Amino acid sequence: MTLVDRWLLPDGVEEILPLEAHKLESLRRALLDLYGSWGYQFVITPLIEYLDSLLVGSSHDLDLHTFKITDQLSGRMMGIRADITPQVARIDAHCLNREGPARLCYADSVLHTKPRGLTTSRVPIRIGAELYGHSGIECDVELICLMYESLSLVEIGNIHIVLGHVGIFRTLIQESGINSETEKLLFEAVQRKAYEEIDALLEKSVLDKNLQQMLHQLSRLSGDEDTLATALEVFKSAPASVKSELEELEAIANGVKQRLPEVVLCYDLCELTGYEYHTGIVFAAYTPDYGRVVAKGGRYDDIGLVFGRARPASGFDSDLKTLARLTKKSFAMKSAICAPDKADQDLIELINTLRSEGECVVVNFAESGLDEEAAKELNCDRQIVKRDGGWVVENI
Repeated sequence: MTLVDRWLLPDGVEEILPLEAHKLESLRRALLDLYGSWGYQFVITPLIEYLDSLLVGSSHDLDLHTFKITDQLSGRMMGIRADITPQVARIDAHCLNREGPARLCYADSVLHTKPRGLTTSRVPIRIGAELYGHSGIECDVELICLMYESLSLVEIGNIHIVLGHVGIFRTLIQESGINSETEKLLFEAVQRKAYEEIDALLEKSVLDKNLQQMLHQLSRLSGDEDTLATALEVFKSAPASVKSELEELEAIANGVKQRLPEVVLCYDLCELTGYEYHTGIVFAAYTPDYGRVVAKGGRYDDIGLVFGRARPASGFDSDLKTLARLTKKSFAMKSAICAPDKADQDLIELINTLRSEGECVVVNFAESGLDEEAAKELNCDRQIVKRDGGWVVENI
């Protein structure tokens, strides 16, 4: 390896320099304070743990994104977390063991074997909130509103919230009686919105023409708020559970609109992200300024079953690095005060006092004193100088 090669980082892995780190940390603290003001308690989960616990309730896609290693102490397979939700589910089910709702939040790095998109990091910082122990739509309404408030706090404009419900597709598939292999093919075609492929699969595999038509319509049901009214009409003859799921979606949308009259709601009833583990509503936030989802979430009831306690669960998360890239907020670093490097008790006491009052005081080790370039590098706009036998702070 040459000297130049040692500077290189793996694709999708980046260093975070002071100004960007300051922005990320400022956003992290602001969002965690927001979640705390809603009653969500902060938890920290382990970076690495046994694989069979780490991938609980997760999708095949997450399995592929998880780095796997062998534990040298036990010989068991371990994984470096690629998602935090399964870990928080364990905390709720096994560690807290509360009877009532538990509101939890987190902010920490995860690691992916490959980036999820061309401009995404393999080391995203996931920040999110989850609510366990309440099955009512009030839970989903609260989380959608909190997700929207998060993006408003970050000052990401022109946000559109897209709602869907994986239960509708799942119910229609069960009613149609198609086999698991065809279901997989249909699922992949729906995700790609490959309409000709979808129609060919339905024509070949679904004998009931009514169900065939409903699945055909479902794959096209995405758009503005009129989409939900169209869906209620399309599925008038659908199984009772489908109509119930649509009514649930409508009630959640009404609850969100009541709390956030300005919110722009859209619908995508064939949005099946997390199909393997989501059990109900799914929701995501988009902005025209970014070509991918900004934040996403949904309901994943009973994710804690494998830990011995099945509880209703819903939540959302986002990548803090993406939020930092999109935010319109200003995060200028606080200017510092430069102090001379002298063993003077009065000077030392002044420095300690200034720091206790929240000021940043940087000691300048240069014997030549503070010039313009040094002040810039130290981010100083003031300095401590001796005047009339005492130490005072002056503007540079």
